[in-house]
Amino acid sequence: MQLIGILRWMCEIGRLDICTETSMLSSYSAMLREGHLKAALHVFAYLRNHANTRLVFDPYKPKIPDDMFIECTWGPEYSGAEEMIPPNAPKPLGWSVLLRMFVDSDHVGDKVSRRSRTGYVIWANSSIVDWFSKKQATIEASVFGAEFCAMRHGVETLRGIRYKLRMMGIPVDGATGIFGDNMSVVNNSSKPESTLKKKSNSICYHLVREAVAMGEALVAHIPTKKNFVDLFTKCLSGVTRRSLVSGLLFDIYDFGSFYLSHFNFVPLHVECLSEFCLRFASDKAVCVQEHRHP
Repeated sequence: MQLIGILRWMCEIGRLDICTETSMLSSYSAMLREGHLKAALHVFAYLRNHANTRLVFDPYKPKIPDDMFIECTWGPEYSGAEEMIPPNAPKPLGWSVLLRMFVDSDHVGDKVSRRSRTGYVIWANSSIVDWFSKKQATIEASVFGAEFCAMRHGVETLRGIRYKLRMMGIPVDGATGIFGDNMSVVNNSSKPESTLKKKSNSICYHLVREAVAMGEALVAHIPTKKNFVDLFTKCLSGVTRRSLVSGLLFDIYDFGSFYLSHFNFVPLHVECLSEFCLRFASDKAVCVQEHRHP
């Protein structure tokens, strides 16, 4: 339990690269087994080898091509739909903020309950401000349903962030760009002529479409290899993991080689942090083995 608590704390302070693994381990907190301990120690070994990371806060806006989004005229189905602007919000001052979100979902990834996993990352300008990885509350029989549930959760979070920014007097620049890798979900969210064939997904379907109709969000398709949130829905490894993590965190894979090649040593604080993570994990493993019930 303490090991998982440490991992959750590290996710909160910026270690986005272990969110999925930590979330999976957290679902077994009430009934841990030896295999879960080995998996937790494996995560600590990963942290030991990649102890140095930077989460950069960049105030400048990214350049997003306008032709990525589909803008249409919505019919009477969503007539009168307008974004809720707080009437008592202060006058917006300063630089405006452009929000964007990458969202994804796996399909029945949990082998025990067969529930899918929702993941999203939200940027304010070029700074990551929110991230999420969690099993969905219901079992979805199709990829379409799982992806729409994930997008609904992301849209609701974005709605709250836009409201908070306005209440703090920060101007919000236009609609939020939402990027997903499921073409069916993108088309059903962006095109008024699209119809829903699966009534079980009607709530998620209409909530996302209404957000697009009121100008609160715009949905665009991106390839799976460029979707950073694939890291928040699946346990990845190898080149795929390295490429996605490198797009979110800085100096995570090259810090050791950088110091060795330029200064011929590794800084003491990096060595101490790695040794602490490994020593703490090893001590906890011994404690669990000594107090393990027969």
